[in-house]
Amino acid sequence: MKDIFRTRRMWRPRGELKRRYDVVVVGGGAHGLATAYYLARNHGITDVAVLEKSYIGSGAAGRNTTIIRSNYRTPEGAAFYQQSVELYKGLSRELDFNLLFSQLGHLTLAHSDRALITATERAEVNQLLGIESRLVGLDEIAKLCPELDLSTEVTWPVLGALYHPPGGIIRHDAVVWGLARSADRRGVEIHPYTEVTGIERANGRVTGVRTNRGEIACDAVVSATAGWSTLVADLAGVPLPITTHILQAFVTEPLKPFLDVIIVSSQMHVYVSQTDRGEILIGAEIEPYTTYRGTSTFPFLEYSARHVLELFPQLESARVLRQWTGLCDISPDFSPILGVTEVAGFLVSAGWGTYGFKAAPIVGTTLAELVATKRTPALIAPFALERFSTDTLVSELAAAAVSH
Repeated sequence: MKDIFRTRRMWRPRGELKRRYDVVVVGGGAHGLATAYYLARNHGITDVAVLEKSYIGSGAAGRNTTIIRSNYRTPEGAAFYQQSVELYKGLSRELDFNLLFSQLGHLTLAHSDRALITATERAEVNQLLGIESRLVGLDEIAKLCPELDLSTEVTWPVLGALYHPPGGIIRHDAVVWGLARSADRRGVEIHPYTEVTGIERANGRVTGVRTNRGEIACDAVVSATAGWSTLVADLAGVPLPITTHILQAFVTEPLKPFLDVIIVSSQMHVYVSQTDRGEILIGAEIEPYTTYRGTSTFPFLEYSARHVLELFPQLESARVLRQWTGLCDISPDFSPILGVTEVAGFLVSAGWGTYGFKAAPIVGTTLAELVATKRTPALIAPFALERFSTDTLVSELAAAAVSH
């Protein structure tokens, strides 16, 4: 009976911490697990411990809205996310785990002349990088999403849209489980309910971490903790220019499938998709105040529902099933902070705002390469922490005006 139970586990039960590992990854979400997995898969580095203060996938990876896309505004951002989409395409096969990745297509609606100009600029940047993205008019929008209200008798009539066919949705918990299982099978140790309380340094480099279960020596520490990034980095004496906000979302009761494209309105600050369970998933922008308090609010539910009903009035009678919040760490230029810091051996994946989940595979690939080779991959060089002191920002606000 014990043998049957053992074969059905996603990954091995938490064991005792060793006194030393080559690499310690702080954060048991999609980025941390992807980094550990690719360290083992691509570079043969298996003496790795993933430390998570709660259960695996309890943070942003389990609280996001699962949209995958690459139609960003800057060349650096678009190229980076395009590589992630490509990795996501083959990830189910690679992990031997069904991630339910559905490339439905992604429509960013434009309700003004200025929004049409921005959409055109984004499409041109995308096309120059070989990313499928184009401006479409009302006739094509009606074909792609006949359920959408395209009348002029609304507050914000639709004038056009940026259409990104490769955009899609994926099952977020499956991504976490698949990465964790595959990392575990390659020898990585996964330690839930293990909180990092300190980071040891000597002569300007990392030497280990302190946890609620004891001290660990290591050569490298990778912080992949989303909303908690500043607190973990502070333990290493590395200040990050990040503020933390909450993002809210909700789903309705399951409905018969009718929405087979992702709809985003940057002016109404709302996005809508239908999950594989039939729920209508609705999200909006981050809350403007900084907080770690994960309490859902009625005003969010009220304004999000109002805007969604302008787009889909047929949802008027749909009942709200549940509502939740997640933590988002926002950098000044709305782009991530990825790679080395002033403390040798201390690496960060931070500042992702609301779009970190879609970057998980490429973050894991590039950070693993950086740890293994001690060289920063060209793809992530623009996102270095030092850009804030050299004034080489990568402003992604135009493509991040609404959360997804």
